[in-house]
Amino acid sequence: MLSVMLATHNEARAEVGVPDLVLDNDLNRQALAYAEEMARTGMFQHSKGSDRPGQGENLWAGTASAFPYERMSGAWIDEKRFFIDAEFPNVSTTGNWQDVGHYTQIVWRDTTRFGCGIATGLGRDWLVCRYSPPGNVLGRRVF
Repeated sequence: MLSVMLATHNEARAEVGVPDLVLDNDLNRQALAYAEEMARTGMFQHSKGSDRPGQGENLWAGTASAFPYERMSGAWIDEKRFFIDAEFPNVSTTGNWQDVGHYTQIVWRDTTRFGCGIATGLGRDWLVCRYSPPGNVLGRRVF
């Protein structure tokens, strides 16, 4: 799973000319712990920012064993169809930055490290990816 996430993230970054991300074992561990928590509780929501200082976070959930890893990360990357290269948060053709927020986190120039974890529970796969330094910073350009 990690090799697929690394490849898909870095392919998206290469398309816009930003350096590759590097997998970080600590971020992998933290992402897995939160994926396991969501799988246990069924609560699909971002973790508290205070629980992940200096980290951005992307979440995905879907029917257990129904989606290949490429499709999970691809859902985030497909948001680029609404992306506008401008200062955050004015980065979406829809006028709502949340419509591209997963994508912008993936391609955020200043982000250098990331980690992912996936857990299965309650009939779903729960994917969490963490990013450091975090993206989606107000008033900054994505790349």
